[in-house]
Amino acid sequence: MSDILCVYYSRTGHTKQAMEEIAQALDAELAEISDGMDRSGALGVLRSGLDAMRRTTRPIKSFQPRRPLESYRLVIVGSPIWAGRCSSVVRGFLKQYGKMISNAAYVVTRGSEDRNEDVFDQMDLYTPCGHQAAVSLRKGSVGYAFWEEEFLRQVREFLK
Repeated sequence: MSDILCVYYSRTGHTKQAMEEIAQALDAELAEISDGMDRSGALGVLRSGLDAMRRTTRPIKSFQPRRPLESYRLVIVGSPIWAGRCSSVVRGFLKQYGKMISNAAYVVTRGSEDRNEDVFDQMDLYTPCGHQAAVSLRKGSVGYAFWEEEFLRQVREFLK
C-alpha cells in the first residue's frame, strides 16, 4: 500500500491528467474530490471564478482515502487555478482536512502564462506543515514535461 496520496479536483480534466501522471510515476494512491456543485459549461466557469474570488467553500463530498489522512507520508494536492487562486473545491478540502496532513506538496494547473506561484502560499494557510514541493503546470506548454519531471525529482528527494 502506498504511503503517498494524490488528491485533486479537476473541472476540465487538465488537473486530473496531471495528477494521474504523477500518481503513476510515484506509485501513489489517487483520489478525486468534489463539493457536489455543477461547474460545467459557461455558467460553471462563472460560478467557479466567483467562488474563488469570494473564497467560498462547500463541504467536500465522498472523500474516502484507503487509510487515515494523517498516516500518509506525503499528500500531493492538485488544483486548477481559478481567478488567480486555488479552486474553491480544493480550498474547501484544505479547510476541512489540512490540519491532518503531515507533509504536503502542491500541483496547480493553469490556462494562462502567469505561473500563479503565490497560490502555494494561499494553500499553506490551511496546511500548518507547509509544502515540501510544488509545481505550476500549463497543459500544452513547451515546459510542461520538464516541470512535471522536476516536481517528481523534488518529491523523490524529499522521500529519501
